Amino acid sequence: MRRAVNDLLGAYDKLIMDPVHGGIPLYRHEIRVIDHPLFQRLRNICQNDILSLVFPGATHSRFLHSIGVMHVGTRMFRSMIDAYLREKQLSEKTDLSLSQLDAIDYLAKTIRLGCLLHDSGHSSFSHQFTQARRIRDLMSRPGRFEDLWEGVDFSAYHSSQPGELEHEHYSVRVAHEVLADIDIQAAGLDARDVIGIMETTDVQPSEAFCNHARTFWAFIAGDEAHSGALSDADIPRLVMDLLSSIVSGEIDADRADYMLRDGFHSSVTIGGFNLDHLLSNLRFGWDVSEPWLGLAITQKGLGALEDFVYSRHQMYRKVYAHKTALGFDWLLREAINEVLEDPESFEWVDTCLSNMHYFAELTDNFFWEAFRKVARQHPKSFSRCIVDRIKLNHLDTREDLTAKGIENHSQWLAKELKLDPARVVTCSMRARFSNIQENFNGIKVLVRAPINRKRSLRKITKVSAFFSKFSDDTITHFYLQPDVTK
Repeated sequence: MRRAVNDLLGAYDKLIMDPVHGGIPLYRHEIRVIDHPLFQRLRNICQNDILSLVFPGATHSRFLHSIGVMHVGTRMFRSMIDAYLREKQLSEKTDLSLSQLDAIDYLAKTIRLGCLLHDSGHSSFSHQFTQARRIRDLMSRPGRFEDLWEGVDFSAYHSSQPGELEHEHYSVRVAHEVLADIDIQAAGLDARDVIGIMETTDVQPSEAFCNHARTFWAFIAGDEAHSGALSDADIPRLVMDLLSSIVSGEIDADRADYMLRDGFHSSVTIGGFNLDHLLSNLRFGWDVSEPWLGLAITQKGLGALEDFVYSRHQMYRKVYAHKTALGFDWLLREAINEVLEDPESFEWVDTCLSNMHYFAELTDNFFWEAFRKVARQHPKSFSRCIVDRIKLNHLDTREDLTAKGIENHSQWLAKELKLDPARVVTCSMRARFSNIQENFNGIKVLVRAPINRKRSLRKITKVSAFFSKFSDDTITHFYLQPDVTK
């Protein structure tokens, strides 16, 4: 208990200096997680694949991003706790019991580890790796999931086997391996609870989590805690869903960190938003009639939330979907396919994707060396384009074309410019913003009556018309392959 109180008061065992957030404190068990080889591999995986070929400063790694997400997730949870205590003290004296302090500490540390490990399964070049054709074939190979979990019971995390693996499945596998190796129980935590708030999992929380969840719910909801249709059995799942939304939701620690970090290292201002203002206006929201427990935002904080969404929208349009960046992404995927034409490289990547003992060696460095080898042997290759930064020649950009429309426009460009149609390639990025309205309806707006100050929750789209302005954007760039390729 004393450890929980010390930690809540800000005691820490180490401080990491981060260029975006400043000093980030770490607890002893988190240092052991970070020092694990499976986490250290993230130092050698770039956050934004090869975006640095367009924005030279964007060389930051998944390693520091993951630590930043942990820091933001902690700030989100603690800012909501602080706001709750401030509001309670306006009307009555609030004394936290030791069991309440212990519950808050347990949930806070679970959030921190969930955030820290949420991206631990990313392979080389992050998202572009799994989009390469030959990698997709490898990831969907029958028996891949069983090989990955050989000798380990995965039923605590997955109720069924996925047909095709994504990086989230690897994050769960890495998290299990890391937390088992560092003996997370010695820190008073349970691996099931940490992994249960990560994506793709279906977890029955531990008895300790269930007890802390009920204590936390009674603390937050007060007199309403046991009203409505809510039973004691429902409470742990409600609290776990709340923690999951902090790790991965519409307003989550992941998005908040990568927008600030990518904008900072890319030296653009469009990814910026006021994180302090946003966090200071987040609240716990609950409705015992549904029942629902999640994030709420005050009316005065809607402007900060709108800035958050608009900044994300602009980052997709101006940075991630930049015409030169998407062209290099296309070349990168083709270069990965070239590397895997070599039987030795294919077998090694296949082994790394099946065995945690070797997974730590699957980093960007492996492929950069492979690209150089292919480029030496085959000067007319996609690998040489990546190594020597030979970019695709941009021809045109169109938005919101159908698959048939893309094909027709590609053929039209080839005809008008007198080009070989086979050399005209396309690369599209779809930014899914149509679900903003639906998903943000899960984030309620906290409205207080002007006379009696009673709180009520309203759907966000009933209070602000801003979010209805967004729809799915598909940006398609048309290119001409450079002469050096096959």
